Amino acid sequence: MPAFLLIVITMIAFYFAYRFYSRYLAEKVYRLDPNFVTPAHELRDGVDFVPTHKHVLLGHHFTSVAGAAPIVGPAIAVYWGWLPALTWVILGTIFAAGVHDFGSIVVSARNRGQNIGTLSGKVVSARASTLFLLIIFFLLTLVNAVFGVVMAILFEKNPGAVIPALIVIPIAIFIGQWAYRLGRSIIIPSILGLILLYIAIPIGQAYPIYVDGLAEAVGLSVRTTWIILIFAYTWIASRLPVWVLLQPRDYINGQQLIVALFVIFLGVLVGWDTISAPAVNEVAPNSPHWFPYLFITVACGAISGFHSLVASGTTSKQLDKETEARFVGYGGALGEGALALAAILACTAGLGAAGDWNAAYADFGAASGGALGNFVNGTGHFLSNLGIPATLGATFAAVVVITFAGTTMDTGVRLQRYILQEISELAGVKALSGRVNLLTTLAVLIPLGLALVPGGESASGKGFAFGRLWTLFGTTNQLTAGLALSIIGVWLLARNRNPLAALIPLVFLLFMTTWALLLNLVDFFQKGDWLLLVMDAAIFVLAAWLVVEAFTAFNRERMNPSAATADR
Repeated sequence: MPAFLLIVITMIAFYFAYRFYSRYLAEKVYRLDPNFVTPAHELRDGVDFVPTHKHVLLGHHFTSVAGAAPIVGPAIAVYWGWLPALTWVILGTIFAAGVHDFGSIVVSARNRGQNIGTLSGKVVSARASTLFLLIIFFLLTLVNAVFGVVMAILFEKNPGAVIPALIVIPIAIFIGQWAYRLGRSIIIPSILGLILLYIAIPIGQAYPIYVDGLAEAVGLSVRTTWIILIFAYTWIASRLPVWVLLQPRDYINGQQLIVALFVIFLGVLVGWDTISAPAVNEVAPNSPHWFPYLFITVACGAISGFHSLVASGTTSKQLDKETEARFVGYGGALGEGALALAAILACTAGLGAAGDWNAAYADFGAASGGALGNFVNGTGHFLSNLGIPATLGATFAAVVVITFAGTTMDTGVRLQRYILQEISELAGVKALSGRVNLLTTLAVLIPLGLALVPGGESASGKGFAFGRLWTLFGTTNQLTAGLALSIIGVWLLARNRNPLAALIPLVFLLFMTTWALLLNLVDFFQKGDWLLLVMDAAIFVLAAWLVVEAFTAFNRERMNPSAATADR
């Protein structure tokens, strides 16, 4: 099958979803009010609460939630064949991610920008708030650990990507100063910044950056050294006001997404590549079955609980008008779906003949360990159809993943700081109250420890394999999405609105996630992954408890709907 046909089918589905289904959600379900005063205006402080143009905010929201996940997940999931992966991406994006991301922004904005964990206490119960905060803590720990490993792998294997990834930082800082200090338009400088970023790619190829000498001097592996450097940078980046680095870099990344999707899809069209992977692949012995693992492997790109943390943690605090939540939330979900499609194509049509694909996806371990390389090489092939050298195209692909993952880690550490603050207040630990630097340090050290001990820096084979770390991230992520949908559903039910748009994906996700959590428990026990076993068991207990709390809240509102007086 020509790969371009999948692009046409997916884009048509996304167009009609935004035009009709998102409008239904905006007008009939969430009932957006153009006159509502958002927290960005009511609580404006110039640091976290900042009214932001919808296009800039879309860039921040998308690149914060995207990271490497909508690339890595689909790149692994095509192991089961392109048809199950693409079907879940399309249906999950339209009917689950769009509802979830959009609704998380709206509910948070209606409650003074509070994060989804705090809202669970307001909407569901006080116990639910504590339970949800703990689950979010686990999720953010896994997100930051996984993305730190992803960036380190790419830096190690693609040293030509280091200079382009670094040069975007001073460019973004300049754009931030230009826009917020001088009050100038951000469009022209951000386009120039993107051009400078692309000019830096061949420069990076000519002058690759290696850290082998530093690694040898301190007695660490190259990948471990990169992980430590990445987390050190993240500590600094997460302490800056959002307008200094995060927002302008996100705007550049948002434009970079458009360019990346355009050149990938154009390369597919020009080359008229055909899909070499089977529609449904026969699973190798001892490999997990696609049911239920597909639905936790592809999280971002279908639906992801991390999005609710970004939507309620940073995006809702920057929303200029409530009506723009549709553009940012639902539009961002469709952007992730498009990126997941690009990853599927790169790993099914970009690797060459069927024999090449079979070698890359011999079993699930090979699929998970080589996912990043498959995407990078496949994208390089598509760009070679346009006359761009494949090696340069591969560096371009690596830069895209690295810059997205860096933004996600910045946001993730920032959110983890908020969560640690709330947990310390609930636990009565006064030593952490208001200690921003200390909280940021803890938010960095905890995922850093998971990434490094025991063997978390390994892509495969040593310690716990990257694929098993990814599945635990996926189960926690999808569980969080289900719980966020439960909060949205209770919030809608309390206002006498139809909650089915949230309840249907909620039931599906909780079923799949619980099943996968139980399978993971057995797998981690058999493989002796005791750290992941303990984390999985703790997450399962918290999840079961929170499901009971959510069910009780649903029943309470169904029997006696409350007045919508809690939010503004």
